[in-house]
Amino acid sequence: MDFTAALPTFLITLREGVEAALVVGIVLACLAKAQRQVLNPWAYGGVGAGLAGSVMLGFALGLGLQQLQQGLPGLQMVVKPLLNVLFGAIAVIMLSWMLLWMTRQSRSLKGELEGTVRSALNDTDTQTAGWSIFSLVCIAVLREGFETVLFIFTNVDASLAAVGGAIAGVFGAVLIGLALFGWGLRINLKRFFQVMGVLLLLIVGGLVISVFKNLDAALAAISQINPLADLCFAQNSCILGPLVWDGSGSLPDRQFPGILLKTLLGYRDHLYLVQILAYLGFLALVGSTYFRSLNPPSPNTPKPAPTP
Repeated sequence: MDFTAALPTFLITLREGVEAALVVGIVLACLAKAQRQVLNPWAYGGVGAGLAGSVMLGFALGLGLQQLQQGLPGLQMVVKPLLNVLFGAIAVIMLSWMLLWMTRQSRSLKGELEGTVRSALNDTDTQTAGWSIFSLVCIAVLREGFETVLFIFTNVDASLAAVGGAIAGVFGAVLIGLALFGWGLRINLKRFFQVMGVLLLLIVGGLVISVFKNLDAALAAISQINPLADLCFAQNSCILGPLVWDGSGSLPDRQFPGILLKTLLGYRDHLYLVQILAYLGFLALVGSTYFRSLNPPSPNTPKPAPTP
């Protein structure tokens, strides 16, 4: 297995898995505080259902892709890059949104979860309360799993390595969850999520580069199949503009250390102008929003008086 190819999904699954582990840990802590440990199996069942749902979703997507490519063998050279564009764009949007949403909600997450659990425990019917706990945990786990599945399907060629990285990330998240809530170890979660957030930004930035590369490949394939529908505006690329960087001789992205830079920073040994602009634009827009959300203005900070 190519461990370098497994690194992105490991990091993403580890981060998303720790978020899910925090939800599960807070729910279990609330049940213990309310002396309703009889509902713990419902929480564990929610974890299992969320993981099973993520795996089933992955199989369903894989089977659908396989059938689509078999049903359109003559258009496979077009279908594959278009699917990579679709999954890549969805992954970029969802991962970016979840990064910003979780950063904003992290300060109130514990209070909101505790309020939801208390509302569920107000119901004297154990089964009704259990289903509420089950649903809360299942949705949290399934949401994180769905993001990882989308990320895996942005690069079908590395799916085996990506799945291995995802499994390792799940185990890492479980260990961190046990360390926090089972063994009582103190971990600086704020620093952990800040570092993982920066890495996620860079990884998703690499997805942006891949999305434009696959879009260019799809347009080139369409132009090759039907010369009358020529969608390319240049000889070297269709929409990517001029070649700005060619590091295939000095720093190829299929050999170390180029492959590590490709995994973590979105590096490519061939970079075109539009790819670079899209990468920098993504980091400027999403990155600036993310770093501002790390240090939000205090609600008690007085506003400056307007100048007369």
